[in-house]
Amino acid sequence: MHENGRLGPLEWAIAGRPIPGEHLSGDQPIAVGIDDGAALFGVIDGLGHGPAAATAAQRAVDTLKHARNERLDVLVQLCHRVLAGSRGAAMTLARVDFGTGKLAWAGVGNVAANLVAKDATGVHVRSSARLAAGIVGYRIPEIRPVQSVSMRAGDLIVMATDGITEDHLDHIDFAGSATVIAEEILGKHAKQTDDALVLTARHRGAST
Repeated sequence: MHENGRLGPLEWAIAGRPIPGEHLSGDQPIAVGIDDGAALFGVIDGLGHGPAAATAAQRAVDTLKHARNERLDVLVQLCHRVLAGSRGAAMTLARVDFGTGKLAWAGVGNVAANLVAKDATGVHVRSSARLAAGIVGYRIPEIRPVQSVSMRAGDLIVMATDGITEDHLDHIDFAGSATVIAEEILGKHAKQTDDALVLTARHRGAST
């Protein structure tokens, strides 16, 4: 799975693949515009791998696309209801408002999401999504108001399933495009024991 595009000032890209031996991936992304000048990004990891995981993840993606204008906490609750009786999923969502430059996170499970920037020592993690314990579709805690942070030109959102090793932020080449960065993370950090997916979104400054 390889996709890329632009939403407002954000250049985004997706790189992913199923676990070796499978044709369908339980790791699915979403990158869509929102009516009021914003973007919704998300990564959904259906539990396990194979067709059942892929079905759960795709059901969540369809729900998010249909209800994209809702608040993040509402989106998580909607997916929780829709995935009842399915394999269930981990998911993390990010909303970026173009006018204010604010990034908001919401996550349940273990889809890592970080806002990173280049600094003198390499990679500076400016913000990380606080991930609530649970399984969307089975049991989730109360989703509290999400934290937000200002996103600046040059900042990079990186969202990755647990099929990507935890050290994937260590050596990001900020000279590369969102596509190059996503492909490099997948190529260097994908585990052979799971589906793997990474979504990157780079703030390129004023929208044109």
